[in-house]
Amino acid sequence: MEVLKDLPLLFTRLVLAYGFFGPATMKWSGINNVISWFDSMNYPLPAISAYLAATTEIVGVFLLLFGLGTRIISMPLMFVMFIAISTVHMGNGFEASNNGFEIPLYYLFMLFVLLVNGPGKYSLDYLLSKKK
Repeated sequence: MEVLKDLPLLFTRLVLAYGFFGPATMKWSGINNVISWFDSMNYPLPAISAYLAATTEIVGVFLLLFGLGTRIISMPLMFVMFIAISTVHMGNGFEASNNGFEIPLYYLFMLFVLLVNGPGKYSLDYLLSKKK
């Protein structure tokens, strides 16, 4: 089993990268709509908030995919998930089918696992640490 211990970290990174890809590309393809939506929810500085969220997600996709800066990108992605849960999803209950906080909560926990454990040996972070 020792040989398999890093596979869950790899799979977690890949699932998260895939999960953030759709929302990130949606935000970037309609950033003005996102700014308006954020403004309607009274986000502070809605334009800056929209660009920060979209940038964090798209950068997160690539960093998680390759396992580069995994612990670093996990923190802002966790913040994005916390804000999404508290402002968008919490009022809809738990169930994902009702746009509840189920999926963002899972992402939050998965990101926490990566923050604590790192990306595992199937990552650029691991390769770079071996060269030092």
